[in-house]
Amino acid sequence: MLSNIGIPGLILILVLALIIFGPSKLPEVGRAFGKTLKEFKNASQNLMSGDNGNEREVTEKDSSSSLEK
Repeated sequence: MLSNIGIPGLILILVLALIIFGPSKLPEVGRAFGKTLKEFKNASQNLMSGDNGNEREVTEKDSSSSLEK
């Protein structure tokens, strides 16, 4: 999907983002977009591997509660 944009299209998107958000908000928007993309990537990798993430938290809580006894 992104491979069809090309350099002129990418420059156009960046200029439009600069006009819409302004130079002061653009780094914040970029960080938020990057963080969202990273979370989506991690979630999709966990889904593909079958790892739920909650299982790890539950076993850590169980093991820590058994150590307290």
